[in-house]
Amino acid sequence: MTNPYNNLSDDLGIHHSVKPLIVIPVYNHGETLRDVALRCLEYGEVLIVDDGSTDQGIESVKDLKLNLIRHEKNSGKGQAILSAAQKAREADYTHIITIDADGQHYPEDIPIFFKAIAHTPHAVFVGSRRFEGENVPGASKFGRRFSNFWLRVQTGTKLDDVQSGFRAYPLEIFSVIKTYEKRYAFEVEILVKSSWAGFELCDVPIRVYYPSSDDRVSHFDVLKDNIRISLLNTRLTARAFLPVPHRQYEKDGEGRITPIHPLKSLRILLSQDETPSRLAMAGGLGMLLGTLPLIAMHSIAIIMICGFFRLSKITGLAVSQLCMPPFVPALCIEAGYFMRHGRFLTEISLQTLGYEALERFYEWVLGSLVLGPAFALFIGLAIYIMAFIIKHFLSKKPL
Repeated sequence: MTNPYNNLSDDLGIHHSVKPLIVIPVYNHGETLRDVALRCLEYGEVLIVDDGSTDQGIESVKDLKLNLIRHEKNSGKGQAILSAAQKAREADYTHIITIDADGQHYPEDIPIFFKAIAHTPHAVFVGSRRFEGENVPGASKFGRRFSNFWLRVQTGTKLDDVQSGFRAYPLEIFSVIKTYEKRYAFEVEILVKSSWAGFELCDVPIRVYYPSSDDRVSHFDVLKDNIRISLLNTRLTARAFLPVPHRQYEKDGEGRITPIHPLKSLRILLSQDETPSRLAMAGGLGMLLGTLPLIAMHSIAIIMICGFFRLSKITGLAVSQLCMPPFVPALCIEAGYFMRHGRFLTEISLQTLGYEALERFYEWVLGSLVLGPAFALFIGLAIYIMAFIIKHFLSKKPL
């Protein structure tokens, strides 16, 4: 069978050597499977992973020229993708493109992924569904926004459609990233850990078709799968909160993906990816939040906000230590007291700090709103100047 992809790189003027395999995980989608498989075969080699189906639907494609893996029992979509990745690696493919078997995705959009991986072969591409047609479930819209938000908190990466199953994976990620989820939650876990490992996550626009609710076949267990995803997000967010660099991966001299020690990863991030302006923003944000009276919540707030905007959490946390009591809170209270009474607080007693504690907290809030931005601006400027000087010397001195 002729693979139309073989001439794609030449047509685009691209020299990357990529060899994708189209993968269709299936579980009891016999009514739509043959149509999806036939349309996928128009674009290349196809592997179907039958994850323990009981509807005999796999019989409808046995006459087609494609590859087939069968799980004796249902193990979950994540395990089906892992099985496909293992088979693809053994056959010397470089990528897998996964597409759902329920007919919601358009196989005619597969060339979009071909072009994307030809240009950026080491990125993960996720199809961004256009929720413009009829019968789009409200739960799908909410679920997409929910997952998008948590991905950004955990990685600092913004994707339009984290829940989309139409994707392109470079096979190298499956040999370096360890995952634990085997069902739908796998598709969230693999994205977060790929981003942590240094692989780029990218959107590509795709179409989507939703049949009426009477004709729709979904094996997403609203209770069990949502609980699994919630527990996964809890674990991933807790790990993201730790101000410890994630293990990164890079190409060695022979083109293989190899791990970099976390400390070396930090040095690489500071010397290459980080800029003086972004370090200054992280430090200023840490100072601002550290000044505010977020009792017992400073570190969590700094990690979440720095992670959301993809700023250095380590820088933000380090700077916030300058705001530890009593010096900065005392300055804020004095500023707030002056704003209320036109004079500074000079009496330190049980009356002023004990019985009038709520008054002092209110003054702390008022003072922090004035001094916080001023401190943040000062610290941010100082960090920018120092980082600019260090960056200048690093650019002249090889690491």
